[in-house]
Amino acid sequence: MPTVLIHIMNEDPVVGEVDKLPESGDTLIIVKNPRRRAGKALYYLEANVSAVVWPMHRLVLIEIMPSTEDEEIIGFVREK
Repeated sequence: MPTVLIHIMNEDPVVGEVDKLPESGDTLIIVKNPRRRAGKALYYLEANVSAVVWPMHRLVLIEIMPSTEDEEIIGFVREK
């Protein structure tokens, strides 16, 4: 499950997991375990919310965060 950093118009970025990355024709994105970059809860969501559906037209940018496997590979290459 990829971890993404979503930049929403006029809001702080949101970190969360997605089942699959959105494709060009998608109109919605479902983000599980949404939180701020620091891991804090989002002020506009109820405490027990586990997933949020955002319309794609509200998003500015989606960053795909490296997995732990990717970080190990990159870390190994940089050490040489």
